[in-house]
Amino acid sequence: MQLGSFPGEIIVIDHLGRDFRRAIDYLKKQKIIGFDTESRPCFSANQPHYGVSLLQLSGQDKAYLFRIKKLGIPKRLCKILANPDILKIGAAVSDDVRGLKRNTGFEAKAFVDLQKLVWEYGIKDKSVKKMAAIILGVKISKTQQLSNWEAETLSEAQKMYAATDAWVCREMYIKLLRSEKHPLTPEQMSCIQPNQQKDVQSNPEKA
Repeated sequence: MQLGSFPGEIIVIDHLGRDFRRAIDYLKKQKIIGFDTESRPCFSANQPHYGVSLLQLSGQDKAYLFRIKKLGIPKRLCKILANPDILKIGAAVSDDVRGLKRNTGFEAKAFVDLQKLVWEYGIKDKSVKKMAAIILGVKISKTQQLSNWEAETLSEAQKMYAATDAWVCREMYIKLLRSEKHPLTPEQMSCIQPNQQKDVQSNPEKA
């Protein structure tokens, strides 16, 4: 199976300035963007939750990685997250949105959770990795998932992982919109395990 990775430009945003303004201008023009967040992993029960470290928003050709611990969530970025005309596509999005709201209050609008959508297309699996394999026929690497998202500088591998996770959600959604629906039967639905939390403490597979 072919390895799926984001094919466009990846831009890391850690302060207000020209790149931030360009990011907002680009995202405002999009109708559908991929959405994801990353948090510094906790490896023991004694460690505190670190909160959201990174917010990823991706179009078809540009992916923006916002370093929340350095940048915060400025009002112009909140407006993107609250814009009802821009669809934000992700997996387990309620967990991500809840984490972001711990930093800044905003009204989340037009978020689409693939985990709540794929059953209409006969898909039981809920992880991003498995959904990408089924819907797009690509393999998504998860080797950077438990890396330090609060490192002073993100590695190239981290940036590619983060951009891909957001972008692939967008691509899956677009592919589903063009596909014929074959909903799971009630019997098939009853066999699906309850949705797992995306938090890496409780679910190392993350989504």
